[in-house]
Amino acid sequence: MLLTDTHTHQYYETEPAKRQALMQRCFDNGVGRLFLPNVDSSSIEKVFALADAFPENCFPMLGLHPCDVKENWHEELDTIYKAIPGRKIYAIGEIGIDLYWDKTTLGIQVEAFKIQIGWAKELKLPIVIHCRNSYDEVFEVLEQEYDENLRGILHCFTGTLEQAQKLISIGFYLGIGGVVTYKNSGLDKVVEQVDLKHIVLETDSPYLAPVPFRGKPNESSYITYIAQKVADLKMTSIEHVAEITTANSKVVFGA
Repeated sequence: MLLTDTHTHQYYETEPAKRQALMQRCFDNGVGRLFLPNVDSSSIEKVFALADAFPENCFPMLGLHPCDVKENWHEELDTIYKAIPGRKIYAIGEIGIDLYWDKTTLGIQVEAFKIQIGWAKELKLPIVIHCRNSYDEVFEVLEQEYDENLRGILHCFTGTLEQAQKLISIGFYLGIGGVVTYKNSGLDKVVEQVDLKHIVLETDSPYLAPVPFRGKPNESSYITYIAQKVADLKMTSIEHVAEITTANSKVVFGA
């Protein structure tokens, strides 16, 4: 069984012994592929350090998180863009719009989102979208920017079936994480109605730990709990979920 975590910040752990232990728990649980989303200029080296330490297992992405789109966002984008040449990256991310913490930055968040979508098209890479309290705003940008080169994942999908179908209709995958294990989240009802061919799995480690670890630090090895929940919803085996979702990840990331 080979599981893929399409969205993990496991690079935040930089202490060598702890980092090795985190990775070993992944390997012990069949988690062999980890995709690492960047958030700002200061995390670039952390992302690359983990990818360099585990080149067969960890795959870097670069982007500016919407919560980090602030007064200096042009400089941040410039630094991130300049880090791309000479490195193999697998997506532009995580990028998008977040209106949970600060609605006043919507305008510059949209600008930064569109610029980074442009990078992805230029580089023929997928995008990994952060979308919090902002589905309508994200969809509006995607509709404006849509063409045959636009593809990717809506990270931490927690929306409605209608929103899921809209994303699927333009070729996006749904990133399903620990929220699917939460009682009364409603995500389980949506996942039941979405074909596995449109789903990828993620942890968003160290955030959003699945049950039974909810409220504690998350880690990529816990993706087994997410995969098992999806398997239960689909009335199939965890091995089948691993096979399909890993295959999906290879389609979207090209690796």
